[in-house]
Amino acid sequence: MPKSPLELYEAWLNDSNVDETTKNELRAISAQQGEIEDRFYRELAFGTGGLRGVMGAGTNRMNKYVIGKATQGFANFLLGESKTPSVVIAHDSRNNSDTFSLEAACVLAANGIRTYLFRSLRPTPQLSFAVRDLKATGGIVVTASHNPPEYNGYKVYGADGGQLVPEQAEQVINQIREVASFDQVKRLTPAEAERQGLLVWLGDAEDQRFVDAVVAQSVRPDVIKGGAGDRLSIVFTPLHGAGNVPIRDVLAQAGFSKVSVVSEQEQPDSQFSTVKSPNPEEQEAFTLAIELADRIGADIIVGTDPDCDRMGAVVKNDKGEYVVLTGNQSGALMVHYLLSNLQTLGKLPTNAAVIKTIVTSEMGADIAASYGCTVVNTLTGFKYIGEKMSQYEADGSHAFLFGYEESYGYLTGTYARDKDAVVASMLICEAAAFYKAQGKTLYDVLLELYAKYGTYLEKLESRTLKGKDGVAKIGEIMEDWRSNPPEEIEGIAVAKVLDYGLGLDGLPVENVLKYILADGSWFCLRPSGTEPKIKVYFAVRGSGLEETSTALKRLVDTVMVRVDGKT
Repeated sequence: MPKSPLELYEAWLNDSNVDETTKNELRAISAQQGEIEDRFYRELAFGTGGLRGVMGAGTNRMNKYVIGKATQGFANFLLGESKTPSVVIAHDSRNNSDTFSLEAACVLAANGIRTYLFRSLRPTPQLSFAVRDLKATGGIVVTASHNPPEYNGYKVYGADGGQLVPEQAEQVINQIREVASFDQVKRLTPAEAERQGLLVWLGDAEDQRFVDAVVAQSVRPDVIKGGAGDRLSIVFTPLHGAGNVPIRDVLAQAGFSKVSVVSEQEQPDSQFSTVKSPNPEEQEAFTLAIELADRIGADIIVGTDPDCDRMGAVVKNDKGEYVVLTGNQSGALMVHYLLSNLQTLGKLPTNAAVIKTIVTSEMGADIAASYGCTVVNTLTGFKYIGEKMSQYEADGSHAFLFGYEESYGYLTGTYARDKDAVVASMLICEAAAFYKAQGKTLYDVLLELYAKYGTYLEKLESRTLKGKDGVAKIGEIMEDWRSNPPEEIEGIAVAKVLDYGLGLDGLPVENVLKYILADGSWFCLRPSGTEPKIKVYFAVRGSGLEETSTALKRLVDTVMVRVDGKT
């Protein structure tokens, strides 16, 4: 019979493997039954990005004991897959990221698994690249992406450099469950792991190979290095994260000379003290960058999240105001720039493929289709895009060109299997420089695309529902919509209901509901796999910004009244 939260709490207090600092933290909440229950009512589960949670003591928290147990399970999985496994580990700038990374390395080393570890913070996509580059069996990155400072996380990668897909993750989870106590977690000291050659530190050579791989994805180096790169003024902010060095190196090597970095956000800061949230999806995160751009008259602003796998871009609109492009808009612009130039150069493969997620706008898909590309939809999570890439590499059915999701994740090239804000930063700046040479801004190009393909507008609403009660509430909302699907929204019939919980279109089963209306607009309900949130995605295609904006607002307002009625 499973132990109750209180029994697990007592077990940690009495476990000789748990240090006194952790026990003191637990003793301090002895009278807080709600806190004890929240910390111990479950074990952190693998979501779209592996483990992620608030740091602290407990099974439902991120700490070195949860990390150790997860890593022991991962080690057992790897030893069942290979006689000589090896793992690469990277981390971001968050509190305890370096400690958790070293803890994982020491557990792997104790299991006889050679581990390659970066000495300081590196982008998540560089971890994906390094797994492939070093021909490792797996990878780990310690990060909580753009979550608040109190969070951290742990993402696991396979030999292809991609995050584990559900079937693999389930095998790892089963191995973790077999680790019944902390006594079963093996561990060497860092010194002993190094002495045995099981802990190898990575350095400058690996960094340069990553930079070279990214720069190789430049579409028009002739134009950029021919002067267009020198004429584009760029403001860049790493938002206190891992993007600072690699993005500046890539932009310089690619031919961009006018790059100004937001000095207040240049250095790593685990508290992300200059922003409410280190998330390039939010306008507020660009406040300092826009101030700098205003002073110097920059053409484009680029910002990346703490682990540098998400990229946001800011450009001037037709009124001369800086506006943050949505992930869908940036994705569509990059798809257009990439495919149009490959076609011009005669380099567009006949079997080219663009991959996006089911909650990503159809605009990029329509653009890709107009160039004869196959467009493939996956579930949310870049691991599914990476899985498709590896499939194409194995069977030769398609040539992967671009993959993206509305949440600011993009990849072009096959050097990695995860979204990469480094290559996205280079590509969006390259597009901006290319069109500037023609006397156009990226916003001008966006309006041209709207005129040609239709005006696509999207919006994301999310509701945070924390703790055990929050999990139950999210379940109730999904059940309400699943059991009682609407027949119409504001007089527009619901033409199709897609319940991905049934495993549609050959995709894995996932708790996602999508409603497609008769006019082609749609909305989608999806519990987050990494945060205590339910997310609701909306998309409308119309004619002109004013008409489409009105239609989008009407759809959002109507749906959210029902969602909020259950929260």
